[in-house]
Amino acid sequence: MAGPLTGIKVVEIGSIGPGPFCAMMLADHGADVIRVERPGGIQGGVSLDTSKDILARSRRSITLDIKNDECLEVLLRLVDSADCIVEGFRPGVMERLGLGPDILLARNPKLVYGRMTGWGQDGPLAHTAGHDINYIALSGALNMLGREDSAPTPPINILGDFAGGGLTLAFGLVCALFNARSSGKGQVVDCSMAEGASQLMSFIWTLQQQGSWPEARGANELDTGAHYYDTYACADGKFIALGAIEPKFHNEFRRLLGIDKDSEFDGHTDKNKWQPLKARLKEIFLQKTRDEWAEIFSGSDACLTPVLDFDESVAHPHNKARNAHVEVAGMLQPAPAPRYSQTPTDKPREPVVAGADTKDILKELGYDKGYIDAFIQHWATKK
Repeated sequence: MAGPLTGIKVVEIGSIGPGPFCAMMLADHGADVIRVERPGGIQGGVSLDTSKDILARSRRSITLDIKNDECLEVLLRLVDSADCIVEGFRPGVMERLGLGPDILLARNPKLVYGRMTGWGQDGPLAHTAGHDINYIALSGALNMLGREDSAPTPPINILGDFAGGGLTLAFGLVCALFNARSSGKGQVVDCSMAEGASQLMSFIWTLQQQGSWPEARGANELDTGAHYYDTYACADGKFIALGAIEPKFHNEFRRLLGIDKDSEFDGHTDKNKWQPLKARLKEIFLQKTRDEWAEIFSGSDACLTPVLDFDESVAHPHNKARNAHVEVAGMLQPAPAPRYSQTPTDKPREPVVAGADTKDILKELGYDKGYIDAFIQHWATKK
């Protein structure tokens, strides 16, 4: 794969969710990522077909039972030549397997050791199970999500798993790799999904500390409290998204909606007006279909867009012009992001079945043909 991380070698210990997303990001941007799969394709107690997993794209795969001494030796040799390792076990598991940071960094002092967990490597909850919803709940983020008259609404598993977890770890790994190149010293990158989610709320923390974000959910400018920052149903049951915050954008919105002469909408940031004006907008938007409204506001600075499903997003002219989606092995998916002027990335490679590259990887590690054939014959059929 081409990209700014070309030349970086990463060993990914197979897992589910945020770990694979982190490894996908590194691979998309040029790193040679080798995914270590368990025999039988079992990850987190779940049987996965990685050849149909978008999160497994753009990397190679080797099958190893790291609880077996022979496979452990192969993994150690693999890590000896790597720049980075990514794992997502509970704290202490890698140490019990003989793969803890002390051992691996002693063998490879420049190694960057990435650890993905929900709660971090220490603390009272470090060994406790959890999922995205639990991590963002403890971070304070979940309490802020939802409407005024509803319970907190989890944003599927984007905020904790993928933004607070996978993306945060990818950033941390690149920072540590940059440092290792200049200092010659690797280090452990301890990524907590709960802490990553909290960090993503830094702007809201600012507003809260300044006294401009009350604790009440759904009563603030950005959380559906304001009439000019919300979604509205249209005549066809579909929705538009409105984000006309700044006065010049709000004025443009009023002009195109035909309410620019309506004095009720003056002083739009007055919280006392929000609920009655929201009721007015609900009535207005029900008069036309989503696409009719989208056409009226198309190309304007009114900050109004249609709410699209996956298929509609792929077909949208802007996304098509930007090639924002790609088809790989018959699967539509988001293209790598961001983009680079000097080191552009390749189109992602299709994900492969577990262990597809075992032979080539063993050969690169210096094993002879007889050993490789015997190894594959044994481990390729092990469940």
